[in-house]
Amino acid sequence: MPATLATRVARERRHRRVRGRVSGTAERPRLVVFRSNRGISAQLVDDLEAKTIASAGWLNLKKSFKGNKKEQAAEVGKLLAANAKKAGIERVVFDRAGYLFHGRVKALADGAREGGLIF
Repeated sequence: MPATLATRVARERRHRRVRGRVSGTAERPRLVVFRSNRGISAQLVDDLEAKTIASAGWLNLKKSFKGNKKEQAAEVGKLLAANAKKAGIERVVFDRAGYLFHGRVKALADGAREGGLIF
């Protein structure tokens, strides 16, 4: 076995470690992030009921949106915050899903905070 882990395996290991500490409830759902090479998406999950409360993704952005992937992530965060407000959610717990908290993940978190979510 190699001395270093493959990128995906290392992320999955970090994700399992984070998920051991983070759980979402109806009052304070878990904001989970998924990042791909093309875009980013996020959803609010109530782990007790195993239900998705609100979601947003790069495919939900308007066709007129132009910008780099960091700007795209910030817009997705704002969109998620708007969808959360409609569902009556203000407070969330952030789950970075094993991704490092910088770049697009941080931009999404900042966009969600700017949209009014508290975490």
